[in-house]
Amino acid sequence: MSDNFFNLNNPDFFGILIRFIIHLLFLIILIWGIYFRYSKKEKFLFTFFLMGITVFFITAMLKSVWIEIGMAFGLFAIFAILRFRTINFSLKDMSYIFTVIGISVINSLKLIGFPVLGVIIFNIIICVSAILLERFTARHSIVKHTIIYENLELLRSAKNQKLIKDISELTGKDVTRVKIRRINYKDKVARLDIYYKNY
Repeated sequence: MSDNFFNLNNPDFFGILIRFIIHLLFLIILIWGIYFRYSKKEKFLFTFFLMGITVFFITAMLKSVWIEIGMAFGLFAIFAILRFRTINFSLKDMSYIFTVIGISVINSLKLIGFPVLGVIIFNIIICVSAILLERFTARHSIVKHTIIYENLELLRSAKNQKLIKDISELTGKDVTRVKIRRINYKDKVARLDIYYKNY
């Protein structure tokens, strides 16, 4: 067996660990501090964290910078084509997938002569950009919510404005549009999609 099998004194090994600690810190900020704070989607946290960690170590273990970049974007292409098959990701979720892969590649690269501070600054720029975009779009976004509605009389097209006003008063939201999903005449209830401004 090679003497290097149990030898962890290699500078590259400790360099990868240091970069991984930095990477993990910014991964927590991006996924937990920004993505989860604004989306509240717990089901994707496992996927994003494990993807970020795996891509980091795959690219960190490769020797050639060009192979690292090619491998990382090859992985992204595979994920984009598959789209995880069973889950329909939104455009925002796909953007976060690309961002997670992107910072994983940035943090794993060992660029000769390039300062670690520069990599940290790039991570900060990405995280700050995500925060600013989330705050800007949150102020101007339309939220969809599904409710059960009992007053079937107002579901007629001629009473659309009264319906919107009634639902706005019931929910306390500034409802702009209502879409009928299903009407149950037996129970005299309807399932509606309501759209309101998120202030």
